[in-house]
Amino acid sequence: MKFNISILVCFLVFITNAQNSVEELLQHYNTKNIPYITVKELAMPKTKVILFDAREEHEFNISHLKKAIYIGHKHFSIDSILNKVPNKNEKIVVYCSIGVRSETIAYKLKKAGYKHVFNLYGGIFEWKNHNLPIYNSKGKETDSVHVYSAVWDKWLKNGHKVF
Repeated sequence: MKFNISILVCFLVFITNAQNSVEELLQHYNTKNIPYITVKELAMPKTKVILFDAREEHEFNISHLKKAIYIGHKHFSIDSILNKVPNKNEKIVVYCSIGVRSETIAYKLKKAGYKHVFNLYGGIFEWKNHNLPIYNSKGKETDSVHVYSAVWDKWLKNGHKVF
């Protein structure tokens, strides 16, 4: 079993390192079932959305977008969303580190009947790469970003990388 896991990890490292841009990475991993919203669009002052963070709690606690609601990925429950956002016509943006896990969660929301669900293109990494503010668990602006793993950290160009 350890041999198979080692092969899988090596394969994922190879595939991820073979990508030359965020666009190539997202094309490789995502299905395009969910439309993207760009960092530029989301950062516009008049953009009103409900923000869901689809990373794990320890990632969220290090940094997240202002007013983001932690919903997680591993233990995500559509029932918790139905209680938080009963109106399925709300505009929802889901993000993670770069946009892969968030697409999975956004698709679950779409299947549950939410009509206006978007995936943040490039996730919190792209947000921080545009020098936009992020906040820690105490609500204070921070420069730290959890980079998920050493394989993914190359996509964060600005900020302090936390593992």
